[in-house]
Formats: sequence, C-alpha cells, structure tokens
Amino acid sequence: MNPTDPGLSRREFLRVTALAGGGFALGLAAAPAAFAQPAGALDDTARQFTPSPFIRISPDGTVTLVAKNPEVGQGVKTSLPMILAEELEVDFDRVVIEQAALDPQLGAQFAGGSLSTPMNYDTLRKAGATARTMLIEAAAQTWGLSPDELEAERGTVVHRASGRRLTYGELAAKAATLPIPDESKIRLKEVEEFRLLGSRVGGVDNPAIVTGQPLFGIDQQVPGMLHAVYQKFPVYGGRVKSANLDQLKALPGVRDAFVLDGTRNYHGLMPGVAILADSTWASFKALRELRVVWDEGPGAEQSSVGFEARAAELAAGPGKVVRHDGNVDAALATAAKVVEARYFYPYLHHATLEPMNAMAWPTADGGMEILAPTQTPQSALDLVAQTLGLAKDKIKVRFTRIGGGFGRRLANDYVVEAAAIAQKAGVPVKLTWTREQDTQHGHYRPAGWHHFKAGLDARGDIVAWHNHFVTVGLNSDSEPGRSAGLSPAEFPGRWLANYRVAQSVINTNVPTGPLRAPGSNALSFVMQSFIDELAHAAGRDPVEFRLALLGEDRVVPGANPQAPGYDTKRMKDCVRLAAEKSGWGRPLPRGSGRGVAFHFSHRGYVAEVAEVSVAPDGTLKVHRVTVVSDVGPIMNLSGAENQIQGSIVDGLGGAWLQEVTFERGRAQQANFDTYPLLRITETPQVDVHFIQSKNPPTGLGEPALPPLPPAVCNAIFAATGKRVRALPLSRQDLRWS
Repeated sequence: MNPTDPGLSRREFLRVTALAGGGFALGLAAAPAAFAQPAGALDDTARQFTPSPFIRISPDGTVTLVAKNPEVGQGVKTSLPMILAEELEVDFDRVVIEQAALDPQLGAQFAGGSLSTPMNYDTLRKAGATARTMLIEAAAQTWGLSPDELEAERGTVVHRASGRRLTYGELAAKAATLPIPDESKIRLKEVEEFRLLGSRVGGVDNPAIVTGQPLFGIDQQVPGMLHAVYQKFPVYGGRVKSANLDQLKALPGVRDAFVLDGTRNYHGLMPGVAILADSTWASFKALRELRVVWDEGPGAEQSSVGFEARAAELAAGPGKVVRHDGNVDAALATAAKVVEARYFYPYLHHATLEPMNAMAWPTADGGMEILAPTQTPQSALDLVAQTLGLAKDKIKVRFTRIGGGFGRRLANDYVVEAAAIAQKAGVPVKLTWTREQDTQHGHYRPAGWHHFKAGLDARGDIVAWHNHFVTVGLNSDSEPGRSAGLSPAEFPGRWLANYRVAQSVINTNVPTGPLRAPGSNALSFVMQSFIDELAHAAGRDPVEFRLALLGEDRVVPGANPQAPGYDTKRMKDCVRLAAEKSGWGRPLPRGSGRGVAFHFSHRGYVAEVAEVSVAPDGTLKVHRVTVVSDVGPIMNLSGAENQIQGSIVDGLGGAWLQEVTFERGRAQQANFDTYPLLRITETPQVDVHFIQSKNPPTGLGEPALPPLPPAVCNAIFAATGKRVRALPLSRQDLRWS
C-alpha cells in the first residue's frame, strides 16, 4: 500500500504512515469530553492517538498539523493550524499542514458565517497545549525531573538548569504512551506570551498556487473518469420535455447523454440533460449542439420589470408589521422635520472565479465517493444520501481548496448533480459548469426595496422611524427567501423609542441564498445611507450624528439569548478611529468628498470612511477607504488585512457594477462581459486598522464588507450633492455639481 496514493483514505494514511515510523499523534474532538480520553484511546500498534488527530509528531521530528475546515481563500488553512502551533510551541515554518477530509471526530467542518475562528479557537488552543504538556511530561520522566522544572521551546523541551534539551521527535514515542492529562492541568499561554499569533504569516498554499499545483476542485482527476456537463432549464422550475440525445451521442468524444428528472429541490437536484465526454472541451462543444424542448412552467412570466411594479403595489399597502415600538404616527405628526426616501438594491451573483464543479464515482459496495470544492461537506453528504437513496456510511466526502465561495458553495446542487450523473453512468464523473451556467443558475443575493419615513425634532435627533421593506420569496408571497428577511433587531431598532418595520413579500421563482455578509451586505447600504440623509437634514456632522445615535456605552442585548449583544463602546471606538485616521473634516478639492458608515455583523465591529471624487463629466473615482475593525485578537495579521482588503474590493464591485436582472424568467447576465468584476485600476487604497482586545475572537471574512457601499454613496453625496438610493452605481447619472 502506497501512502502517497491519492485514493487512500485519511484513516488509512494515518495507519500506514504510523506503522512505517511510529510517532505521537493527539486528536481532540470539538466536544469538551474529548479532553478526558483514557490511555486506551491510544492505538498500541500505531503508537498514536486515533482516529482523527489534529497533531501528529513522528520520531524524525516532523510535526504535522491538521487544517480541519475548507479553505475558500479566507486563510483558515493557515490561521487555524497557527493556533495549534502557538500552544504546541513549534516554529510554523517547520510544520507540515495537512488538509483534513470530512470526519465527525474533528467537529463541525464548514466555511461560512465567519465562524471558523470563534468556533475553533478554544478547542485548538487546548489541543496544542495538551500535546505540549504531554511532551514536557515525557521529558520529565526521561530525565527523572519534575515537569515544573522544564519548558517547551520551538519544538524542544528544555531543562534550563542543566542546559539539556530533547526534541519533540525524540520524545514522540514516550509521549504516545502517556494518558491524556486532565484539562485542569493544562495551562494555556497568556496572550502576552504569543510568539506566532498576531504576526504575519504567508498562506501555506501560496507556493503551490503560484506554481500552478492542482489544489482546486477544477484541477482534480481520477483514472477512467468522464467529463460531464449538465444543462438545466433556463427558467427555474422548468422540466425537460424532449432533447436530441441520439444526435449528441453521435458527436466526437461524447460517450453518453441522458435526462435526469430531478427532485424539484431548488437547492439540490433539478431536472436537466447530462452529457458525458472524454474531455471538458468535448462536453462543452456538445452542449452547443443540445436542443431541448422545455416545459418552462409559470416562472417564464416573471421579470425584473414585473418585480419592480409589484414592489410599488405592495409598498402602497400596510405590509406585515414585524416590529413596532412606541407610537410612530404620533411622533411623525409632531416632528420638526420629516424625511422620506425609497431605496433599492438588486439581485447579485457570487461570481466565483472557479465555476461550480465536483467529482463523484460509485464504489464497489454500492456507495459513492465525492471530491468537491464545497463549503459544507457534511451537508453535501446528507444531500447526496437523501437524493440518491444511499446510506450515509457508504458515502465518503473529501474537499479541496476552493476558488471562491462567498456563500455560493454553502449549497451543494453541483455536488449532487455530479453524484447523480455518476450513479446513472456507473463511472467516475467530473462535472464542470460553464461560466454561463454558473451565472444563470445561481442562488442570488436577494433584491429589496425599502420605503423610509423618519422624523427629526428641533435638535436634529431622530424621534420616529418607519420602514416598509419589500423583499422576495421563493414561490411564496408570505415567507422571504433565503437571506431575504429583515431582523426586527436590525439597527437602529432597539435604539429608538418610536420605531416600526413592516414587510411585504413578492412571489418569485428565483432561488436566493447567502452572499458574503448575507443580509448585512444590503441592509447596511440602506440603513447607513438613510441615517446619513437624516444627519444632513438635521444639519449635523455625520460622524457626530452616528455617535449620538449609538448613545451611551452599554451592551444592547441580542434579538434572542443566543444572539450576540451589541457593544456600543466598541462601535463608537471604531467610528472615532476611522474618522481620525481618514482625516475626517480636513478640506478636500471641489468635487471630492468623504463618507462614513458602520455596521455590526458576525460579531464584528467595523467602521469605514471612503474618499471619492466625481469629475465634471461624471466619472467616479474611489481613492481611499479607511477601515477600522474590532474583532478581538488577530490570528494572522497578514491574512486579516487580506480579508479586509478583499471585502472592500468585493463590496465596491457589487455596489458599482453588478446586478442580475430577469426577463421571461431568465437571468439576463451570462458572463463577465455582462456581470463585470472590479478592475485593478479602479481598486482604491485600503488603509486597515485593528482595535485588538481580549474579547473573544470572531471571524473577519464578512464584517468589513457591509459598510463599504454606504460609505461610498455617502461620500458621493458629500462630493456632488447627489444622493444615491439605488444600486448599482453604474446606472446612476453621476455628475459633479
């Protein structure tokens, strides 16, 4: 058996390599009880803990750290092992990072919600510290000393008094015989003792990426596989009536073509035509010859024009009240000034550079093996089992590095498509979506319409706030689609005495889903833009107005006991520092302006100031964005800055250039010519500042995106006097006033 065989399971790999060299491995699952494993958890033959170690140390001194979660570009394949390395006390540039397969012993394995760091920080620290404690104990027994006389240092255990030193490799076999110590005996480092965490570390995959190594799902191959393409309905909810299958099968390189009826699960296996060929090119070329007669269903009557008209109709009605504090109508009637505004944001596509793809092959026992770039491998396994009628224990899922997720790969429709095609064909299948399929079969960021009416008193304070929010549903006129709702606790709810939100739902057949900072990426635009309108209507400085609105230092309870509280001091500190670092209040040339916005999401506090200019011909230039974030202690400073910068580029591209529109039930955008990405020439300077604290750490992949669109739009108003109330900016007639 060859340990380098790519088909080898992770469990087999550990067993084979352990038998080859012995060693010490420590596995601690996410559950606290895992820290009390008895000595019997040790594999007496392999001399390592089983079955799923986070840490493996071989007698030759090699330290292997397991990266448990999918890597989507957010840096967790580097930052999570850094937590292990910090407490284990090893040099990070001398460890081997191994990507885990799906394994329940490792706890939850997914990439989403900016949760990788907060969910794993304590567990991984304890895992590293436990291993360090056992290595020190092994050295103490070797030398006949007390562990209190020893300390770990850069992969060794040192006795300072005598100068003696043993490497972890030399101690591995001895440590493997020791029982796992009680958690009460494990000492975690103080933050002040950290050598690694908080420093700059390059991504562990960087060398492989720049040299073109096959890390991503789209790079993968297995012997004997066929290349598949799957054409679904142009209208969501449609079915195949007939297709020219015999003609397709006669094309060069094509091995088979057939129809899958699907399950009508909008986030699973939908009806379509599969084409299998000897190469990706042959399958794509055959796709051009595909002729399908579709039963499009009622969805073909829907359009963006129709959605807009329906939104206007619903806005004229009362809507369903989801929160009502105080007496809004009475406060509006007595307000010194009333401000009204209508805001809109469109559907957005995730536009991952790596289109959806997956590999699947049937196994001899009637199961299925899957290799896919998925953010949720466990959900992929569950969906395949449910859809194909397979036992879960007969499905194996491995996941690759992902060329962009942004929430799109939380769904696994492409995975179950590959598995269904492989099951019917009986051979290994690699499914690759075309860019057009990827764009036109998304789970889009939902569109929304907000109709605001607010009252100000004579001092310019907000005394009333009303928002009739019109959103979209999926085959429903009462329930919002995924990520389409508005929480009753959304800021500035809970801050105002007279506050009302009503909601209406447009019945559509368009699937929606989470896109980077779901909900927040749209709601921050409308809330922070309208707050800016109110600040200017009150004749007050927008920074001062926001600080006053946040109020006294306190923690406002969350919407429910599980939701995080909102610490107004942390947010105000971010706003003040962003204003200071951006030069808020300093004069700018005519046609230039600064805009400010803040947002609390995914437990992260972020404030931003954008500096823009609008030339007399209407040309917009975003020069600089100043970002201040408080997400607790930073794991990898380099990765954290990268996440902030990526959020700004992503948010600016979406606000400036992107929208998905529908006609006859069909998405009108198909590729990057009609759904453009932000060009490097339009990318602003991004100044990143962190307020580090001892608060529990949170993720950083999402919190910095939401304030960007309103900060830019507020800056445009400061520069031109034009208030942007609808996105994308490319549809605005920007002119310098």
